[in-house]
Amino acid sequence: MPSYTWKGRNPRGEAVTGRLDAKSEQAVAEELHAAGVTPVSISVEGDDTRAPSGWQLLRSRPVDQQDLLVLSRQLHSLQRAGVPLLRALSGLQSAAPTPAQAALLAELRADLDQGRDLSAAMARHPAVFSAFYVAMLQVGELTGRLAEVFLRLSEHIAFELDVKARIKQALRYPVMVVIAMALAMVAINLFVLPTFSTVFAGFKAELPLMTRLLLGFSAFTVDWWPALLAACGGTVLLVRLQLATPAGRYAWDRLKLRLPVAGPIVFKATLARFARGFALASSSGVPIGQALSVVARTVDNAYIGERIGQMRAGVERGEQLARSAALAGIFPPVVLQMIAVGEETGELDNLLLEVAALYERETDYGIKGLSAAIEPLLLTVMAGLVLVLALGVFLPLWNLGQAAMGKPG
Repeated sequence: MPSYTWKGRNPRGEAVTGRLDAKSEQAVAEELHAAGVTPVSISVEGDDTRAPSGWQLLRSRPVDQQDLLVLSRQLHSLQRAGVPLLRALSGLQSAAPTPAQAALLAELRADLDQGRDLSAAMARHPAVFSAFYVAMLQVGELTGRLAEVFLRLSEHIAFELDVKARIKQALRYPVMVVIAMALAMVAINLFVLPTFSTVFAGFKAELPLMTRLLLGFSAFTVDWWPALLAACGGTVLLVRLQLATPAGRYAWDRLKLRLPVAGPIVFKATLARFARGFALASSSGVPIGQALSVVARTVDNAYIGERIGQMRAGVERGEQLARSAALAGIFPPVVLQMIAVGEETGELDNLLLEVAALYERETDYGIKGLSAAIEPLLLTVMAGLVLVLALGVFLPLWNLGQAAMGKPG
């Protein structure tokens, strides 16, 4: 007969633990109930649900959004089946694919065992659970619709991951071309042009302007490459530090929306994220003002988030949602019309989901055409570089050949 270790609370609410020999967990639970103890967790003795060691955590990859998607779907299934949270987390911890995820689940179990709500426990891990995720869980706990909230959160995370994956796929070829061009320019400046410089020095003739510019730039690169490398590294560091500030992040997020090719795609993806997140929060019973406040932190764009904050302020002053959206100045007419109709008919959630689906399709089309839109620009840049190198390097050689043959250069 297997042995089970259990944790529970006695009639006075005090935490108690013990060990029982029984045929199953259900038998242990029945025996504890008969003794007046409310079981919190029951596990087979020897079951390895301890948190991993620090060395294991250092060697393990952190919990990412893909892990969070799987975790949300698992918790949805377990909640729908009526499995208690502590027991569900214990089972997920024992089957965790990485030590980092096992440690996370162990900390969540410990917080629940101390009486915290699941949303409060997850709020202590902002690197994994966003403010939107935590806020939705709070709504699920208050309304008793935790299983439904986990399902909708998993759908939301799946959309975010899908968009990021498609953008990476569309940009893979252009990024490889840009990297190859950069490496080629470095090799030409450091190794090829200095060799031609030695050859041209023996001409004892005035070189074309393009050739002088190329040779001067090459000599500067060879002599000052450590300083140039340090300057590039310093520029990258300064940009990262600036983007870490609220003002820098706001300016960059506003600039992203105005980029020639990627700007419309970023804008449509942000609108889709806003519509789906707002519909999810509103349909779960979150008040409109609170829903806007939560969504403003999850659109992943400080500029649009600030405009959504203006919408929330307007709603809290008693204005209609459609009017506040119009005054925000960021929504296209179709979105404003959908919001107005939804507010009048009480179908705001469904219409916002239609808006989200519309802009998700638009984002998909834009991402598919992203590579095709960038390729002509890359070809133009490559052609310009080849032309500059041809005029700068081969024109003096051509003139020299013409002079040797007795023809005018």
